[in-house]
Amino acid sequence: MSRPLRVAIVGAGPAGIYAADALLKSEVAAEPGVSVDLFERMPAPFGLIRYGVAPDHPRIKGIITALHQVLDKPQIRLFGNVDYPNDITLDDLRAFYDAVVFSTGATADRALPVPGVDLDGSYGAADFVSWYDGHPDVPRTWPLTADKVAVLGVGNVALDVARVLAKTADELLPTEIPANVYDGLKLNQAKEIHVFGRRGPAQAKFSPMELRELDHSPSIEVIVDPEDIDYDEGSIATRRGNKQADMVAKTLENWAIRDVGDRPHKLFLHFFESPVEILGEDGKVVGLRTERTALDGTGNVKGTGEFKDWDLGAVYRAVGYLSDALPKLPWDEATGTVPDEGGRVIENGEHLQSTYVTGWIRRGPIGLIGHTKGDANETVSNLLDDHANGRLHTPSSPAPEAVEAFLAERQVRYTTWDGWYRLDSAEKALGEPQGRERVKIVEREDMLRASGA
Repeated sequence: MSRPLRVAIVGAGPAGIYAADALLKSEVAAEPGVSVDLFERMPAPFGLIRYGVAPDHPRIKGIITALHQVLDKPQIRLFGNVDYPNDITLDDLRAFYDAVVFSTGATADRALPVPGVDLDGSYGAADFVSWYDGHPDVPRTWPLTADKVAVLGVGNVALDVARVLAKTADELLPTEIPANVYDGLKLNQAKEIHVFGRRGPAQAKFSPMELRELDHSPSIEVIVDPEDIDYDEGSIATRRGNKQADMVAKTLENWAIRDVGDRPHKLFLHFFESPVEILGEDGKVVGLRTERTALDGTGNVKGTGEFKDWDLGAVYRAVGYLSDALPKLPWDEATGTVPDEGGRVIENGEHLQSTYVTGWIRRGPIGLIGHTKGDANETVSNLLDDHANGRLHTPSSPAPEAVEAFLAERQVRYTTWDGWYRLDSAEKALGEPQGRERVKIVEREDMLRASGA
């Protein structure tokens, strides 16, 4: 093949950008070359980094600097505000590209099968994260009237939700939060935040640094019950074999033995409490019922038959993200992923030609952002192997300008990488008068206008 290898990547978050980077670092990139087009349904790139990371985590958002360097490469184009499959389908993509990689991530909330989950005041954590991160497709307001709130889950998303609920609006003002989020948080009535995990400290999925950050706020008093510090043989083995789990357990132990201070917002971390029902009256959340659990020797837990009702006005479910099924691709309902082997999409036991997946749509929403790089490398390695052995299909219209003509004919208002630079400058200009790095633009139309779509 004398022309460059043409690859489409659907999803311009970390997973998709890492895949593009792996392609450009391959031997094929030197001869005959690689041309990569990233399609993103949002007007701006970066996916989870922009719309899934709490605004008071600039360290994690610093990953954008590395992703920027990839997207700056001339072999890569960005087509933002292009939705799969409404604006472009798999058949369309196959007409333009030798291979298609899906890296659409996970943005929905995994279901929690307990009674009362549909009550007013029961919220998915993903929806709340989208609100405070200024996602254009969610409501501009959020009800923050409950003074006692539950967060279900012991991962980093649960910590983010609990911390944002417990901090004051003024603490978060120096971040990039838009005006509507600041105004909403000023009305927040929460004084007690209760985080519940059904297992013990050794099984918590917090990152040690994120956990310790809870205690840095002058308004948050973190409280751990000494009775929740318990380990069995399985827990001890976990601590010995996992440095992060050991660090988390040590932090929790130190908090459990200290005196409770006088910071105004109390954040309780509860372990061995399994949610069994969200309690309601007149269709609204009024509490949470949990069953006390006990370790079974392996690090897992069993119910004790001892139940407790907690007086709470809202419940946030942070039990995991879930990917959306993708039209034209096989789907595993149980795992919420596209079936694959090494990143190759598998349908009826066979590789769906020229079709690949990477990131959370491939392996589920587990691990840290950096873990997606290994996924991308494996997927791209197999894609290139298929290319080298003639297993890719041949597109009918591989010329780069054919895609632009197609989108123009469909009257799709798309943004570009140059457009991101314009949006980036506009957001920084909004923040400058307030001494802030940026203020995020929320409305999709405003984003498109600032990007020059």
